[in-house]
Amino acid sequence: MCLSFSFRHVLGGTALACMIATAAQSDPLVTKTYGYFNIGGKTAEELDQQLERNGPLTQTTGHRHPGATEIKFGGEVTYVERAGRCSVGSAQVTLKTHLILPRWSNRRRATKNLRFIWDTLSSDIKRHEERHAEIARGYARTLEKELLGLRAASDCNELEKKVGETTQRVLEAHDQDQLRFDKIESKNFDDRMMRLLTYRSKQQDG
Repeated sequence: MCLSFSFRHVLGGTALACMIATAAQSDPLVTKTYGYFNIGGKTAEELDQQLERNGPLTQTTGHRHPGATEIKFGGEVTYVERAGRCSVGSAQVTLKTHLILPRWSNRRRATKNLRFIWDTLSSDIKRHEERHAEIARGYARTLEKELLGLRAASDCNELEKKVGETTQRVLEAHDQDQLRFDKIESKNFDDRMMRLLTYRSKQQDG
C-alpha cells in the first residue's frame, strides 16, 4: 500500500478570500480495476499447487496467495493563508484498487464436482478481495473528512505537519483493519467453505 500526497500552498489575498471561503467538500476519487493470473490443473490437489505457485506474491506476508488487492492512496491538499492564520482550502483523496484474481484454464475439461468446488472457491476469493477494496474506500472517505475538518493553524508549516500526522494515523488504522480482516477470514476459512458448498449444493438441487 502506497501513499503519495502533493501539497500545494495557496497564499491568500483578496481574490482568494472571495474564491475559497470554506474548505471544499468533495468525495474521494476512487478507481477499481481487475487483473487475472492463469492456473492449470485437473484435480483439487493440482489446483491447490497451482494457486500456491502462481498466485500473487504480497509484500506484507512474503507469500503467494490465491488473490490479492493492490491499494494506493494519494491526493492533494491546498492551504489558504488569511488574517495571519492558515487553513485547509481543499482536500482531495484518491484511491486506486487493483484486484488480482485466479482464472482456471481447464474448467471446461474438469469433472462436474471439481467445477462446483472451484466455482465456490473462486467466488469466495473474489468476495474476499472486494471486501479489501471496500475497507480501503471507507478509510479514503474518513481521511478526506478528517483533513477537511482540521482547524486553522498559526502558519502553513504547522498545518502541513498536522495533515501529515492525520494521514499517517488514518492509514495506519487502515492497515491494521486490513490485517484484522485477513486473520478472521483465514481462521474461519474451512467452516466458511463448508457452509458455502452446502448452500450452493442445496440451490442446485432445488
